[in-house]
Order: sequence, then C-alpha cells, then structure tokens
Amino acid sequence: MRLRPDEEARLNNILAPIRSDLRVQKMKNYFQHGRITTFDHVESVTRLSFWINKRLHIGADDRVLTIGAFLHDYYLYDWHVTDEGHGLHGFSHSNTAKENAINDFGIGKRTQDVIESHMWPLNITKIPKSRAAWIVCIADKCVSTRETLLCR
Repeated sequence: MRLRPDEEARLNNILAPIRSDLRVQKMKNYFQHGRITTFDHVESVTRLSFWINKRLHIGADDRVLTIGAFLHDYYLYDWHVTDEGHGLHGFSHSNTAKENAINDFGIGKRTQDVIESHMWPLNITKIPKSRAAWIVCIADKCVSTRETLLCR
C-alpha cells in the first residue's frame, strides 16, 4: 500500500500540526498490539484509511478521515494496566480518545464520529455514520489484526 507523492503531501499537510504536538507524541510511550506503539498504530491506520479512500474512490472528506484516523486511539494511558480503571478498555477508550481530541484540538462533530465509532461492532450502539467513519473502522480492524498476529 503506497501513496503517490501528491497523496503523501496531502496527508502530511493535514497531519503536520497534530503529528508534531507534544501531547500526541506521548502515544509513543504506550504499546498497542505486541511491540507496536499507539503512535505507530495510528500512523498505520491513517495511511491505510487514506489509501482505501483514494484507491476505491470512496469520496470521504480527506481532513475528517485523516484527523479521525490519527486520533482514533488518542487515549493516552497504558491499557494493559487494568488496575487503573482500564479493564473495559475496548468499550471505553473510543470515548476517552474523542474527549481528549475535542479538548486538545477542537475537532468537529464528523471527526468525533470517526473516533467514537471505530470500535464498532464491539460498541454495538456506536455505528459509523459516514464514509470516513466506515473506512477508519475497517482499516483499524485490518491493521490491528496484522499487528496482533505478526508483530509479537
């Protein structure tokens, strides 16, 4: 899955201010699946989401898709430490990530939906409501499966 130079430039243009933010950089301190950091995970999900949108000509809003994909796991804690209240991480982290993204970056409602619904169908009531949300939901499942099976 390779992005063309113009797509790479568009992706980087959208993400530059967020990717370099010190709060976002904290995602490098937490592990997602196996030895993959949360930062590396969201990078992979973002790139796959962007690629799917472009290659399949789905027409989702680039900015909503890219920011939503990149911040979908912006929860900033070690979910493996369950005694700190993270035992139901799969059910709760999308809301934590959404609230963090609202507070730190002032994201809009459509981007909030991308973040909040990325764990569907585990969170059965949080059905994706847009093309961008569906793409990120699917890309997250693909990337998570690959990381879980191949990166341990």
